[in-house]
Amino acid sequence: MSFVPPISTDALLSEAEREELYLKLVEQLNKDFNLANDPVDFPRSTSPNELKIQLHEKIYRLIQYKFAEYLNLLYIIDVPENEVKSLDGSDIVELSQQVSFLILKREWQKVWFRHKFS
Repeated sequence: MSFVPPISTDALLSEAEREELYLKLVEQLNKDFNLANDPVDFPRSTSPNELKIQLHEKIYRLIQYKFAEYLNLLYIIDVPENEVKSLDGSDIVELSQQVSFLILKREWQKVWFRHKFS
């Protein structure tokens, strides 16, 4: 059984729900944002769609107003630098959406591996 990264945010969140690991994903996001000293509190009751929207808004604000904290968050979460560098930064709304997906993908990978190999 190998990890196959989902191709979109919606596919990722659907897979997390199907695997009954969605709450673990929310917990991992909260944990890593707190480790990056930019706390968020996505409640366990947050729906996948709400999570997608709120994460996108958070990343957008970080890029716009707290760029150093944004870079620190990417480092803490361990988002691959080459994937971030390959994104087109000309549209900040689109960029923040793509970065949100990269964050979710990395967090999902952590949760999935922990579940499968613990």
